[in-house]
Amino acid sequence: MTKFVFVTGGVVSSLGKGIASASLAAILESRGLKVTLIKLDPYLNVDPGTMSPLQHGEVFVTDDGAETDLDLGHYERFVETRMRRSNNFTTGQIYQSVLDKERRGDYLGKTVQVIPHVTNEIQEFIKRGARVGEPDAVDVAIVEIGGTVGDIESLPFLEAVRQMSLKLGPNNTAFVHLSYLPWIAAAGELKTKPTQHTAKQLREIGIQADALICRADRPVPQDERSKISLFSNVPEWGVISMWDVDTIYKVPRILHEQGLDGLICDKLRLNTPPANLKRWDALVYETEHPQGQVSIAMVGKYVDLSDSYKSLNEALRHAGMKNHVKVKIEYIDSETITPQSVSRLDQFDAILVPGGFGKRGIEGKICAARFAREHKMPYLGICLGMQVATIEFARHVAGLKDANSTEFEPDTPNPVIALITEWKDADGTIKTRNEKSDLGGTMRLGAQSSDVAPNTLAHSIYGDVVTERHRHRYEANVNYLDRLRSAGLVISALTQREQLTEMVELPQSLHPWFVGVQFHPEFKSTPWDGHPLFNAFIRASLDHQKQATALPAVEVVTA
Repeated sequence: MTKFVFVTGGVVSSLGKGIASASLAAILESRGLKVTLIKLDPYLNVDPGTMSPLQHGEVFVTDDGAETDLDLGHYERFVETRMRRSNNFTTGQIYQSVLDKERRGDYLGKTVQVIPHVTNEIQEFIKRGARVGEPDAVDVAIVEIGGTVGDIESLPFLEAVRQMSLKLGPNNTAFVHLSYLPWIAAAGELKTKPTQHTAKQLREIGIQADALICRADRPVPQDERSKISLFSNVPEWGVISMWDVDTIYKVPRILHEQGLDGLICDKLRLNTPPANLKRWDALVYETEHPQGQVSIAMVGKYVDLSDSYKSLNEALRHAGMKNHVKVKIEYIDSETITPQSVSRLDQFDAILVPGGFGKRGIEGKICAARFAREHKMPYLGICLGMQVATIEFARHVAGLKDANSTEFEPDTPNPVIALITEWKDADGTIKTRNEKSDLGGTMRLGAQSSDVAPNTLAHSIYGDVVTERHRHRYEANVNYLDRLRSAGLVISALTQREQLTEMVELPQSLHPWFVGVQFHPEFKSTPWDGHPLFNAFIRASLDHQKQATALPAVEVVTA
């Protein structure tokens, strides 16, 4: 029978519920349990697909084409189980499902209410995410509820899991509450009062926490833990300190050493072998003992919030560990890059242009791609980064001086990037769209396979076939491929059905490492193996660094 751990948050958001949930899942998995994680988001959006990255961080995409919360990226990086569409749902999806049932008459004329109809629907969605009743049902499902206790929008979720706990019984569910202890510099102490209040508020809605994870910028002293235990009605051994660390991969060890996994296993009556965290210890050792450093210029549009590129940041760090170096990422607003200022990119070991939407900052990205091409700097363009590299090549090499994307210039005379109106989705169905289609869920989404051309850099990285996840609307225009090829651009991967461009590169005889990809490889990177594309990119960055330092110094003559 699947057992459930419900993770709630208090005081403020962005405390790290996702990391705490993923870390607990990792420890339980190391005990031999099959684990999955489910994220419940209380906002009314159907999914985060139409939300600005500056509002909500990146949108993580699953193999089956779901646009989900970024916490699912943490889940996939911490556990072996791959996430699916059913591992993330929102208030918008719940109400949409309830209203669809009401319109069909499924409720047989009853008045549709939050209790029991909405709360029952939430419970059904949770069971679906845990695969209850399916052959691949998990041993433990960790259910993270977004927001904080006291938020109006999260109340139906909290009521639903309270009911679920009552129905399933005390040894089939556990509650973990994550709270915040602020450090008051003037008083010189951590304050426990906010945590006392949030634990009380949780009890008022009928939920008693079995464990209380206390987030702070430093370890929580024993006296404060004892005080929290007394006022929160949580046993002292259930008050867990989770302090700020320099790498998130230390968190599983921190939680395990304080006995969180043992407490959960006791509560759920799970008889398992001891946790084995050797690989996590090895991972932390690798992060703390790099043999060098490379600097990457990430020229993007959402640089004011690093969570906008969360999976990308982690993928670069994973590749750094694989190459035994620390990766220093410098975020550069593409709006600040002009032909006059682009030379400042020369101080970096490589340039990466990530995905994005809209016209803002595009010319700066094109400048960055041109600088990398002309100065033979390693370049990786992801999604929009591939498209701007294609536009740049078309303008300055292929002679199409007005080349652009119809996303930015609908009437451009040379639309080398354009809206493709028909494509095959991740589930195999044929989808169509046009300029007036809804923004939400109308992109090419999820994992799809493409054939890789032999004797290319792409083939040395991926082999014959590349299967990666997608999230985009615009594609390289097939009508311009021959013109671009004849000018020297290598189209190194094409989709198997539509023959759409998936990877472009420059011949290695002209450039040591220049690659653009239409997909998002960062979504499949893990700390254990990295990702082959990012591993190769960081190796190329190291090679460029060595070559640059080996160049003879230029003698400066002054009058």
